[in-house]
Amino acid sequence: MMKINKVAVLGAGVMGAAIAAHLANAGVEVLLLDMASGEPSAAPPLRSRIAAQAVEGLAKMKPAPLYAASFAESIETGNFDDDSVRLKECDWVIEVVLEDLEIKKRLFAEKVVPNLKEGAVLSTNTSGLSVNELAQALPEGVRRRFLVTHFFNPPRYMRLMEMVRCADTDPDLFSGMASYLSRRLGKGVVYAKDTPNFIANRIGTYAGAATYRRMVEMGLTVEEVDAITGQAMARPKTATFTLWDLVGIDTVVRVMDNSYRLLPSDEERELFKVPETVRAMVSQGLTGKKGGGGFYRRETVQGESVKRFYDLESGSYRPTVRPRFASVDAARQVDDPALRLKTLLAGTDRAAEFAWKSLRDTLLYTAKSIPEIADDVVNIDNAMKWGYNWELGPFEILDALGVADFVRRAEQDGMAPPPWLKEVERFYKVERGKRYFYSVAERDFREVQVPAGSLSLALIKSAGGVAEKNSAASLVDIGDGVFCLEFHSKMNTIGPETLSMIQKGIRRSEAGGVGLVIANEGGMFSAGANLMLVAMAIAEGAWDEIALTVKEFQKAMMAIKYSKIPVVAAPHHLVMGGGCETCLHADAVNAHAETYMGLVEIGVGLLPAGGGTKEMALRAVRLAEENGAEVTPFIFKNYQNIAMGKVSSSAHDLFAMGLMRHGDGVTLDPDRRIQDAKLKVISLASNYRPGRPATGIKAPGRSIAASIKSQLWNLERGGFISSYDRHLAAGIADVITGGDVPGGTLITEQYLLDLEREMFLKFCGQKKTAERIQHMLKKGKPLRN
Repeated sequence: MMKINKVAVLGAGVMGAAIAAHLANAGVEVLLLDMASGEPSAAPPLRSRIAAQAVEGLAKMKPAPLYAASFAESIETGNFDDDSVRLKECDWVIEVVLEDLEIKKRLFAEKVVPNLKEGAVLSTNTSGLSVNELAQALPEGVRRRFLVTHFFNPPRYMRLMEMVRCADTDPDLFSGMASYLSRRLGKGVVYAKDTPNFIANRIGTYAGAATYRRMVEMGLTVEEVDAITGQAMARPKTATFTLWDLVGIDTVVRVMDNSYRLLPSDEERELFKVPETVRAMVSQGLTGKKGGGGFYRRETVQGESVKRFYDLESGSYRPTVRPRFASVDAARQVDDPALRLKTLLAGTDRAAEFAWKSLRDTLLYTAKSIPEIADDVVNIDNAMKWGYNWELGPFEILDALGVADFVRRAEQDGMAPPPWLKEVERFYKVERGKRYFYSVAERDFREVQVPAGSLSLALIKSAGGVAEKNSAASLVDIGDGVFCLEFHSKMNTIGPETLSMIQKGIRRSEAGGVGLVIANEGGMFSAGANLMLVAMAIAEGAWDEIALTVKEFQKAMMAIKYSKIPVVAAPHHLVMGGGCETCLHADAVNAHAETYMGLVEIGVGLLPAGGGTKEMALRAVRLAEENGAEVTPFIFKNYQNIAMGKVSSSAHDLFAMGLMRHGDGVTLDPDRRIQDAKLKVISLASNYRPGRPATGIKAPGRSIAASIKSQLWNLERGGFISSYDRHLAAGIADVITGGDVPGGTLITEQYLLDLEREMFLKFCGQKKTAERIQHMLKKGKPLRN
């Protein structure tokens, strides 16, 4: 991997500033430059105002481009006229100015080349201009260090990185940059060719244009199309036209125009011609979300916000009606994306017909694009998954549908699939722990290359690595004496089967291993305890069953905390309630950077009773003792995490919240998350000393609880919380402060667990808690009652 300590970003527009922010997220020093403002004699801050204002604006951007606001301190600002000489300090220079060939060439010639550090990498963030045409403005020596590094917006959240080399790019430098981008910045690298719009935007733009054409032909509305082309088709909720609104319809028009102009020999060229209706929308300022309206907009009607959609026939907005189709409804009931898509296409209504025709056209176009835009199916599939958030890439979709079945149906429609497609049985297969893809060029299977340092549970399991398994969780042998406890229930919720496997996994690891990682490769780490089971038990009045389940949960958490081997949790994405409690009891945490964790039980009228409230109390007491300070501020802070149901905005946010501690780690590359956790286990194992349940804990006491309750009274009087919110928050205060005892009373860890369990049962017996649980299960949102 290349050694890059400082990076210059040229261009402080929205994209340039966001790229600078993500480099700062990775701990890289950044120099952000843009046009100079004011007279040459003006003070430096005034001259660099454009870049400085861009950095200041990062704090207001949504979604947040920085993991933590303080990371902006890693970004220095300047201007092209006065500070180009500082490019000599930088190991990598990224150009992110206006998408204009001549402007970029002039910037290279006048500002970059004269000041480029010896051996520094120069790249462009162009989204589709020719890298070889840009390279013509560069000396031969610089061309060897020149390439495309195309970030997708927003850079923090979109994993895709399209890399394109020019004819002279040094292969070793290209490979080194790919490693750096994946390991240091967490990017999913795909290798594109020097073709218009590269891979993702070429296929994504075609898919959107094909969708628009079918919509007009079949007389569907944009709202109906979005109902079909979202999750039912294994794509994001933004579907087609909500996505265009988010990206900016003017941007979509620009990309389509670019495709039409630069693809004169493409047999589908006419599809890229911008529809006059869409061009008229842009001319009227209807550019999407940024323009206050696009295919959708919100209007205030009688004091309420009403969503409307753009009617293509009338050119006016109509109220949304949430269209329903039987095929779409059936598909939405299926979790597996491949089966979901097959369910949709098996329908007999207009939605199924539309889905088939638009998908058919896109898959055929994609198949015909090899080897023009990429050498293999893997790069194309990854580009669409990482750049457009498709759950399955185009060739994975063909596998899901059955390649032969797809070809047969397409031919029945009068379409002409490429001849080689008729020879393919499938595009992917897994054998003995390795994944293979079908090489179109070689007409044979080749191994999918796995980056060094990555670890795939799916591949390990395919090679017989499962040591224990039940319906909700598995224990996987990941090598070197380390096991991985993997949740795989729906939304990775934690129920009796999961708790049983936690106990088994720990015993197995203690008997025949050196440590345990708790991780999975699902869409989220865990949504928490199985709320449906709680709701059913409450409805049946099965209080003893609830008490027993909570006790078993607590035992499992204590088994994690006091096992004879080190346990490291490797959370990612959503980590709610019981999932958070699982992490709190591990010896260490190695989280993916995009981890959104919190003790959110108050949202369903409960409190953390799997040891979460207990852990927050213990951590507050320990911090106070270590700092020789009064415990109150530490308790207040941890109490707020629970009572307000706070959720982190990133893994780095967890340190400030007290949910991660010094020594815990953050991994940006999702493919390395579990491997990094495994390495942490191994490092802890050599001198591991198991702990014992805590005793002699000085309870914060009832006086602190009383102080909290007085603030709750004020909040209720001010209308900030409901009376039931106050009731729940007061109960949490009683538990986290150690119950009805004077401050300083010596208590035990088990005593705090008992308090948690008793309060949990008390809340379960409340009608309003049952209402909150039911509302969450039905609506997926918390109820304020």
